[in-house]
Amino acid sequence: MQFGVFLLLQSPDVQPSPTVYDNAIEQAELADKLGFNTVWLAEHHFSSYGYLPYPLMMAIKIAERTKNIRVGTAVLVLPLHHPVKLAEEIAMADQLTNGRIEIGFGRGYQEYEFDRLGVDINENREMFDESLEIISKALQEDTITYDGKYYKIPETAIFPRTIQNPHPPFWIAAQSPESIKKVVQKGYKCITGGSSAPSGAVKENWEVFQNAVEESGAGWPQEFAIQKQIFVAETEEEARKELNNAMWHYRLVTSLRANTQVVEKGKAIETILDKEPDLDTVYDEWLIFGDPETCTKKIQKLIDTTGITSLNCVFKIGRMDNEKVMKSMNLFAKEVMPQFKNVIGSGQKSTVKQ
Repeated sequence: MQFGVFLLLQSPDVQPSPTVYDNAIEQAELADKLGFNTVWLAEHHFSSYGYLPYPLMMAIKIAERTKNIRVGTAVLVLPLHHPVKLAEEIAMADQLTNGRIEIGFGRGYQEYEFDRLGVDINENREMFDESLEIISKALQEDTITYDGKYYKIPETAIFPRTIQNPHPPFWIAAQSPESIKKVVQKGYKCITGGSSAPSGAVKENWEVFQNAVEESGAGWPQEFAIQKQIFVAETEEEARKELNNAMWHYRLVTSLRANTQVVEKGKAIETILDKEPDLDTVYDEWLIFGDPETCTKKIQKLIDTTGITSLNCVFKIGRMDNEKVMKSMNLFAKEVMPQFKNVIGSGQKSTVKQ
């Protein structure tokens, strides 16, 4: 099993930017020391939901401050970038991290961001497909020429070239059956399961993934990553007190996805939704919250019901202060991760319990 730390750089109360960045870098440094495999960085724009408009720049900074941990984007929102320029930036990041970069791509879901960058979110699927094709070719071939619906590219060479051959590992964020099938067919790695998604939804995505692998003839094993909000405390009572932060995240994601989120001077305003899940269900089924024993059992359940090979952990959630986040990371690394030291995430259809 691989374990990653997923950083959103959230700040519900709009903390000063230096504080948000210093805390995130400190968490990445701790992740490296504790033996996590990867730190992941999410692209977001224009609100306190996420202070990270340029994950590749942050990845280079983190690589400078760490020794072993790999650094990835999860995700770069492809329709918001020109693909040739982004291909250059990926190659440069690969050079400056000495080949420690991994690249996750996604279509994006926040219309609030798209509108402010002049991009029609209704065209994000087609734009994503064109961009991914261009970036893949640009990083693998000496030159690229492209004549598409959205991008017209005369013969162009990309410099610098990447260290990793043919390019850094590509991960694709996929939730729908159609998207998951495309990831498998193109031979990329799959990230799925929103950080607060019900365990049943993750299992459904795994079943779609299995079928897509079988239908495509891609073969096993495959890599399959999910992300989950995690808070490890000394006691269950202490862990339950952090449900308010998980609900802040859930409310904002839901509102941003529906394009109903109110943002005032960059601050995303938390609003109670008309229909909200039962808190016991959220705690028991959606999150990996609890004491070390409970968190271990929840992860084991994921392993037993899916073929996950990587678990990307969202430790900093909502208003959690940095000290609390670091304590949770330490507890997870010292009391939970060792339980899975010799567990290999299967990525195999035949080993998954139905």
